[in-house]
Amino acid sequence: MANLSVNPALVKWDGHKGLPRFDQVGDQDFAPGFEAALVAHEAEIDAIANNPQAPTFDNTVVALEIAGDELSRVSALFWGKAGAHTNETIQALEREIAPKMSRHYSKIGMNPALFARIDALWEKRGALDLSVEQERVLERHWKGFVRAGAKLPKAEQERLADINEKLAGFGARFGQNVLGDEKSWSLKLTDEADLDGLPGFLKDSMAAAARDAGDADGYAVTLSRSIIEPFLTFSTRRDLREQAFKAWVARGENGGERDNIAIIRETLALRAEKAKLLGYDSFAALKLDNTMAKTPDAVNGLLRKVWATARNKALEEEASLGKLIAEEGKNHPVMPWDWRHYAEKLRERTFSFSESELKPYLQLEKIIEACFDVAGRLFGIKAVPVKDAAAYHPDVRVFEIRAEDGSLKALFLGDYFARSSKRSGAWMSSFQSQHKLTLKNGSVGEIPIIYNVCNFAKPAEGKPALLSIDDARTLFHEFGHALHGMLSDVTYPSVSGTGVARDFVELPSQLYEHWLTVPEILEKYAVHYETGAPMPKDLLDKVLAARTFNAGFNTVEFTSSALVDMAFHTRGAVEDPMAVQGEVLAELGMPASIVMRHATPHFQHVFSGDGYSAGYYSYMWSEVLDADAFSAFEETGNAFDPVTARKLKNNIYSVGGSIDPEETYKAFRGKLPDPTAMLKKKGLAMLEELAGSDA
Repeated sequence: MANLSVNPALVKWDGHKGLPRFDQVGDQDFAPGFEAALVAHEAEIDAIANNPQAPTFDNTVVALEIAGDELSRVSALFWGKAGAHTNETIQALEREIAPKMSRHYSKIGMNPALFARIDALWEKRGALDLSVEQERVLERHWKGFVRAGAKLPKAEQERLADINEKLAGFGARFGQNVLGDEKSWSLKLTDEADLDGLPGFLKDSMAAAARDAGDADGYAVTLSRSIIEPFLTFSTRRDLREQAFKAWVARGENGGERDNIAIIRETLALRAEKAKLLGYDSFAALKLDNTMAKTPDAVNGLLRKVWATARNKALEEEASLGKLIAEEGKNHPVMPWDWRHYAEKLRERTFSFSESELKPYLQLEKIIEACFDVAGRLFGIKAVPVKDAAAYHPDVRVFEIRAEDGSLKALFLGDYFARSSKRSGAWMSSFQSQHKLTLKNGSVGEIPIIYNVCNFAKPAEGKPALLSIDDARTLFHEFGHALHGMLSDVTYPSVSGTGVARDFVELPSQLYEHWLTVPEILEKYAVHYETGAPMPKDLLDKVLAARTFNAGFNTVEFTSSALVDMAFHTRGAVEDPMAVQGEVLAELGMPASIVMRHATPHFQHVFSGDGYSAGYYSYMWSEVLDADAFSAFEETGNAFDPVTARKLKNNIYSVGGSIDPEETYKAFRGKLPDPTAMLKKKGLAMLEELAGSDA
C-alpha cells in the first residue's frame, strides 16, 4: 500500500481507540485502494504458497489468517458504505468490484501450490497436536479450498471461477435494483381525507419523508418498512392501502432496467451448475453441507410440519378478520392490504390496546438503553457513548463497550434511521473482528468494531423517535448479533464472532429478543415520552398477553418464503421463477389474504449475494434453539440468572465458530432441543408428530 495515490486513511485506522477515520475517506479513494490492496494480498498469497519450508500450521494456516489485512479494511469500509450510505459513484464501483473480488478469491482458492500445503496439513491433522479451535480453523480452510474448486480439473476450475464472478455481479445488481425501486416510489398525500386514521407519530414521519423529498407541506408514504407497515395498519383508506401495498410487493418486478426476473433466472442456473461441478445434487445440498440441518430433506421436514400448523392458525385468524369487515357493512374478502388494518382492530378489541396507544412508551433512546442494560446484567459489560468520534454518517452513534474491570472490549456503532441512501431492512456487520494473533505490524490481537443498521422512521426535529413493538424487537435482535461479535474471545479471525454455521448465526440474535419483554425491563424502560410515566401495569399485562397474537399470519409469511427458497435451490435452473413461486404457493395452499414476507424479485436474503440462499430457513432453525435456550433461564425463575448467563456467554456468545455448534449448544443446555418450545412461544397449536422430532 505504498502507492502515493492511495489514501492511507483506508488502512491506517488511528481514530478513536482504533476507529477508522471515516471523515478522511472519500468515494474516489476506494478504486485505487482496492487496486493496491488486491496486489498486496496476491503477493502475500504467493509468498505463502511458494514458501520453501515444509507446511506447518503457523507458516500456512496462521499466515493465511493474517494475510490481506489491507484488503479487509478497504472492503469493510466500502461494503459498509454500499449498504448504509450509498450513491451513484459507490454503486458503479460496486458493480465493478464485486466480480473482481470474486475472481481474486477464486484464483486463491484454485492456487495448486497453496492447496497442496493445506491438503498436506489436513491429511496429517491427527498428528499435528492441534487444539479444538485450530482443528476447526484448518477444517474451514481445507473445505473452503475444496468448495472453491481446488480439486477440479483446470477447465472446470476456470468455469467455476467464471460462474462465481457472474454471480457476484448479479448479486450487486439485484440489491441495487431493489433499492432503486424503493427510492423512486412514494405516495404523496395532501388532502386531509387521505390521512384518515393515521396517528400523529406516523403523520410526523410521513411529513419528514416528504420534506426530505423536497415537499415542504405534504406527507409521503414511502416503501421504508417503518412507514409502509404502520400506514397499512392505520389508514382507513382501502384504496390507498392497496396502492401502497402493491408498490411494496412489486419491488424488483416493475419491468425496465431495474427488473430482477432475468437476474434470478440466471442466478439459479449458475448456482445449479456450480453445485454439479462440485459434486452436489443441488445448490441446496451444497449450501447445507456445513450446517446443523445438513440436508434439504431435514429443512423441508421442519418447515412443512410448521407450515401445516401455521396455515390452520392463519385461516382461523382470517375468519376473525372477515367478521370485522362484515360488521362494518362491507362484503370484500380479506386481502393482503387489509390484513394489518383489521388485525390491529382485532387486537385492540381482544386485548383492549392499540399500537398507537403502545408506541408513546417505546422511545428509541429508551430501547437502546434497555439493550445495553440487559447486556450489562447478563454479561457484565457497559456501553459508554463517544461524543466526538466521526462515523460514516452524522446520524451514526459511537460507543465504547467496556468489561466489568473497565477494559475496552469493543467499539459499537448504531445507525438507526432510514434514509434513501440505505438499503432496507436491518443488519449487523463488522469493520474489524476480534482475534489474538500477532499482525505483521507487530500488534497483538484486535478488538471488534461492530455496527448495527436499522431503518426506523426519523422523527421531526425536536420530537422523539417512537417505535412499534416489532421495531423494538428488531433493535434487540440486531444487538444480539452485535453481542455475538463483541463478546467473541477466540484466537483466529476466521472463527471469530458470527463466523459460525448459517443456521446457528441467528441463535444469539433471536435469543436476545426474549429480554425485551421481560417485565422488569419493560417496567423500567417503557416510559411515556411526554410524562416519563412507566407503562401502566394493565397495558403492560395486555402487551405480554398479546405476544402470540397474529402468530399464524407471521409464521405463514416467513415459512412460505423459506419453502420457496428451498424449492428454487433443490430444483435447479428454472425458466420462469415467478411460475415456480406460484406453483409452490399453490401446492402449499397459500391463503390469498397473505403474501410471502419476501417475494422472489426483492428477496435480498437469497439473491443479493448468496448469504441466505437455501438458508432463509435458518431463522426458524435458530428459533427452535432460542426458545429452548431461553427456557433455561425460565426454569431458574430468574431471567438474569448469573450461572445460566455465564454458561450462555462462555458457550454461545464468546466461542464463535471455534467449536462445533451442536457441541457448544449441548455444553450450554445439556441436549439439543425439539421444536416444542418454539411452537409454544409462537402460540401455535401443537402437532403430536412434532413432539419427538429433532431440530
